[in-house]
Amino acid sequence: MPSSMSGGSVGLSSGAASCGVTAAAPGTAGTFTVVPTITPSPAPSPARRRAARRTAAAALVCAALTAPLAVAAPAHADDVKPTKSKAPAPPAAMSAVGGDLLAKPGTQVRLKDGAPKLPKGLSARSWIVSDPESGDVLAAHNAHWPLPPASTLKMLFADTLLPKFPKTEQHKVEPEDLEGMGEGSSLVGIKEHQTYSVHDLWLGVFLRSGNDAVHTLASMNHGVEQTVRDMQAHADELNAHDTHVVTPDGYDAKGQVSSAYDLSLFARSGLQNADFREYCSTAYAQFPGEAKKGKKRPAFGIQNTNRLLTGAFGMKPYKGIAGVKNGNTTNAGSTFTGVAQRGDKVLLVTVMNPAKKDLNEVYKETAALFDWGFAARDEVEPVGRLVGPKSEEGDAGKHSAGKPHGKSAAHLAATESDGSRSGAWAALGIAGGALIVLGGVAFAVHRRWPLPELVRRRGR
Repeated sequence: MPSSMSGGSVGLSSGAASCGVTAAAPGTAGTFTVVPTITPSPAPSPARRRAARRTAAAALVCAALTAPLAVAAPAHADDVKPTKSKAPAPPAAMSAVGGDLLAKPGTQVRLKDGAPKLPKGLSARSWIVSDPESGDVLAAHNAHWPLPPASTLKMLFADTLLPKFPKTEQHKVEPEDLEGMGEGSSLVGIKEHQTYSVHDLWLGVFLRSGNDAVHTLASMNHGVEQTVRDMQAHADELNAHDTHVVTPDGYDAKGQVSSAYDLSLFARSGLQNADFREYCSTAYAQFPGEAKKGKKRPAFGIQNTNRLLTGAFGMKPYKGIAGVKNGNTTNAGSTFTGVAQRGDKVLLVTVMNPAKKDLNEVYKETAALFDWGFAARDEVEPVGRLVGPKSEEGDAGKHSAGKPHGKSAAHLAATESDGSRSGAWAALGIAGGALIVLGGVAFAVHRRWPLPELVRRRGR
């Protein structure tokens, strides 16, 4: 059948009569004209009767062919848009760690009268806005959906390994240290048989999202397999039960998932470490180049891939931004977790895989959620909370309130939505390009989570 039906016709061979098929005009769906050329005769001869039967049969064939068209009845074939594959749907029941509302698919928010509405045009599969001090979750969208995390998983890697090596320790990189990196990995530019300080390696992890730096540090930690085990154990200790670790760097791997909720837990935990705060808030730094005999070792500049921090690729630096980590892979799309301060308010925002494929979409949606969160902080009722680690709260995934959402998450679990404990954490802010100590925090928080010291951004 012709691709366009406007004015088209269907012809039958072998001497059959033609069918005139006229497409319906717009607004007259289902109107087609079938005109069989049958001429009756008062005294047909046998030959004429046979011809008449052939003509009638052709008319029936025409009617049969045009019947499906009458059902569809488009004005033109060009008006029919190709069917697009549907985006994956979130699990019907997810983990209830942090509150029962967080186990539900879709957007969860409890606005008070007069509260600002959530930003329009959010396209991410999952996102969450939380207060890292109190643990309050201000709003969330599929917060516990296990999704590929990309390099935001490096927050868990850093929170797991940072305490193990002093930043002044030196390590000579051997070829086996760099084995096993995924094709097309992001790199900072580590060279074999060159020596780097642990401080240099962490700058490579945070600023350039360098998988070569990750694998070097993993080698120092008795290898990738041991590091993956350590990361999974730490995720479990943090009650991050949506997370299943397969690679230390977040490179796409079968079964590797995390969630916006869990990534927020990793950021919140990591920000308690002064070195973590320094690295994730560093916009620019110098990195050692390749040493050559008889010459001074050169260095080259590296820039943080967090565009809300640097303002790269047409993004404006977000006022008050202090880190933490971005990522992008084929399976994960774009992912980002950020922390920012405005006045005495500190917020964490995690965004995973926007459907809009604008170059800066994950940053735009993060910035919009930050703006909303700062405006709405005192105008919403929390929909859940960020839980503390097992050492403080026990196993928050011990009691299940939702059905398993798939084999990809290692320890899917749920919890009672008990908001009796605040899980208050220390926060960090930025003023004039520097991280500053927050005031006005309860004494109990001072005892539980030491406040960060003054840490200046490197290279600013």
